[in-house]
Amino acid sequence: MSPEVSRLAALAPQPPEARDLLAFDREHLWHPYSSMTAPGAVRQVESASGVRLRMRVDGEPVEVVDAMSSWWCAIHGYAVPELDAAAVEQLGRMSHVMFGGLTHEPAVRLGRQLVDLAPGPAAGEPGALEKVFFADSGSVSVEVAMKMAWQAHAAGGLTRTKFFTIRGGYHGDTFSPMSVTDPEGGMHAMYAGFLPRHVFADRPPAAGEPLDAWTTATTALFEEHADEIAAVIVEPVLQGAGGMHVYGPEAVRHLAALARAHGALVIFDEIATGLWRTGAPWAADHAGVTPDILCTGKALTGGYLTLAAVLTTAEVAARVDASPAGAMMHGPTFMANPLACAIASANLDLLASYDVAGTIERLSAGLRTGLAPAAGFRSVADVRVLGAVGVIELQDAVDVARVTAAALDRGVWVRPFRNLVYTMPPYVTSDDDLDTITRALVGAVEEVHGA
Repeated sequence: MSPEVSRLAALAPQPPEARDLLAFDREHLWHPYSSMTAPGAVRQVESASGVRLRMRVDGEPVEVVDAMSSWWCAIHGYAVPELDAAAVEQLGRMSHVMFGGLTHEPAVRLGRQLVDLAPGPAAGEPGALEKVFFADSGSVSVEVAMKMAWQAHAAGGLTRTKFFTIRGGYHGDTFSPMSVTDPEGGMHAMYAGFLPRHVFADRPPAAGEPLDAWTTATTALFEEHADEIAAVIVEPVLQGAGGMHVYGPEAVRHLAALARAHGALVIFDEIATGLWRTGAPWAADHAGVTPDILCTGKALTGGYLTLAAVLTTAEVAARVDASPAGAMMHGPTFMANPLACAIASANLDLLASYDVAGTIERLSAGLRTGLAPAAGFRSVADVRVLGAVGVIELQDAVDVARVTAAALDRGVWVRPFRNLVYTMPPYVTSDDDLDTITRALVGAVEEVHGA
């Protein structure tokens, strides 16, 4: 939307129903990471299809390209025929049934697909990720993974209450995930006195930078606490909400080797990185490491419903069952919800139906080319791309409201944070729409923060 159109739109009367919706929203509805008493601006989305959101901006109906995949989950965009059909078919059978003492075809089918897709050895071979625990959300899956690790050690009479991780990470907003999220630079610093204290190594250097000093320091820190460490937990290769930091697979391999040398487990949080976002089915594939426990979520249902899964080995499952509890002590009400499982299964079928790796490489090339001009701006510290993730890192904190508005004026929805203006576009984004996204990001940064 041009500045002239934007000014004219601001003068147009807003439909009463839209005004009422926004007024109620402002007075009563809390949004993520926002103030209830002084809320920021929100825009009403009326519908979505493909990669486009139809919303109202200053009372004017507009259509914009979604650069965020709705926080990285709507990988095939919106109103996806195959996923719509799976939802309708499953609704004709049942939308939900408890998973305690019961099972159903959508859960079994999705479990089989996840086991087949998992990194590492095939089912039945040592070290295969072949046991599946369905959870409500990504954060809950990390809770489950951490509980699994603790119970696995309890089976041997060990008391290992610490987790080892790296600074700059983000693992979710519930309490156990918050405790392994960066305690100082992360979003949960205010809870520091309320959370367990785990062991944090420095963030690994960016991909391509020397690792020797980091490796030496990390080894010494781990060995100091080795008898206490239940597991290493990391987002492999790419840290998401902690700063979109890209680091090398050799650092992942080092962390996994430390864990295994000292009897600790390896947990990979692939909620953001899994299902081809980094260019491979799993970020673990870049490192050639099979974790003992893997968490997946976000893109699992293609953005339709909340669902996550925890995959682990037969060995870990046996150790959990040998703990004093005799079972995995977790069981969400909506565990393995049939509707979510059916849609997730259709989503994995859709991913299997085309060359996803080639698609991600096309997006990656377009992001590298399109975002490159920002690298020359004095306001920009770095421009980086990994798979279908493109990041413009600013020297200073981003002016979220102004950059968001500037991108909307250019026909794109983005949600910057900290000092990052970034995109994780849907995989179905065309070259033309990707060009629109990158031009909008570069243009918005130049307009608001300067070249």
